[in-house]
Amino acid sequence: MWFSRYWCFSNKVTGAIVVYMSEEQNIQTVTSATSPKVVLLGTSGGPRWWGERAGIATAVVVDGFFYLVDCGSGVGRQLQSAGLELEHLRGIFVTHMHSDHVVDLASLGIFGMFELEYYTGPKIPIVGPADRGQVVRASPRADEDPGVLYPEEPTPGIEGFWEHSMRAHATDLNDRIRDSLRPSPSSLFEPREIDIPDSAGFHANNNPVPEIDPFEVFRDELVTVTATLVKHPPMAPAFAFRFDTRHGSVTISGDTAPTQNLVRLARNTDLLLHEVIDNEWITERYGNGSTPESKTMIDHHLNSHTTIEETARVANDSNADTLVLHHFVPGNRPLQIWERVHENHGQAIVGRDLMEIHFGKAYVRTRSGDQDSKTSLADAVPVETLKL
Repeated sequence: MWFSRYWCFSNKVTGAIVVYMSEEQNIQTVTSATSPKVVLLGTSGGPRWWGERAGIATAVVVDGFFYLVDCGSGVGRQLQSAGLELEHLRGIFVTHMHSDHVVDLASLGIFGMFELEYYTGPKIPIVGPADRGQVVRASPRADEDPGVLYPEEPTPGIEGFWEHSMRAHATDLNDRIRDSLRPSPSSLFEPREIDIPDSAGFHANNNPVPEIDPFEVFRDELVTVTATLVKHPPMAPAFAFRFDTRHGSVTISGDTAPTQNLVRLARNTDLLLHEVIDNEWITERYGNGSTPESKTMIDHHLNSHTTIEETARVANDSNADTLVLHHFVPGNRPLQIWERVHENHGQAIVGRDLMEIHFGKAYVRTRSGDQDSKTSLADAVPVETLKL
């Protein structure tokens, strides 16, 4: 690579990317109105409200359309703040069924009755996990079995979640459909459960993260989405997703501890968005585990998430161009805690809500001639594209 550093900014009027270089680097500008980007709508993790960070949600924007990964708390408001309209939504992808990833999914469908009043396109797919089939085992630290809620259907996947959510709002929905003549959410959205290849030998309790090659879960003319199983016990299945476009790729880890499945999925990706946990907070929050409840939380955090240092290792092992931290646990730690990632990965970005990051390839015109050179929009640090 023949230059080492640049800054990217979004032009809020044209949507173009302008890359400013120093004179000695012999570069003029880079502009691209069509380069793909991710918008970090919400960057906190866990079933809590963490101050300024909204719940986890990410938009992958390609050629004026977008694909939404997870629907954490506040996603609708964050979409508005980012200037993303539901009529340009091509698909929703749910990494796993923990509440902090799906809590505002129903609101998109219900408020979509008004936001998508004149929508005439195909049903918007909601791609996510199927029913796991077995209830999670009780913690070995439990003094007695805590029992099972809703034993007749204790582990619904994305189809069951959507159906039950709509049923819970039936009074409102029938009011809007019959009296206000709004379109039904079922005519606008379509849940689709992910079929894990039988050859993987997946079992929610006995083999939740078998070694598996990435497999396709969605395709249209703009993106191909592949998935893999990741390690987030006891939740299973849990998925990571990769979006490949004609410009470049972005991989989103979902919630996971380090796993080779993710390394394979993210191989040579332009952007790797990875969840992260601060281990020092675990000790501060739970001490040495003086109660069964605190011991189980320590177990979960240590076995189900990825430390700051480990995120860099995953990025290096997968040869990802740029690492982006998001889904911060906890979501209220000082910025300098997360910035330790730079000690282990030179091209890393500490994400924040509504940050825009462009990825993929752009053409760079040199001052010395008319020849175009192709270079990555995520090749150097800092590469963050801020919403102006």
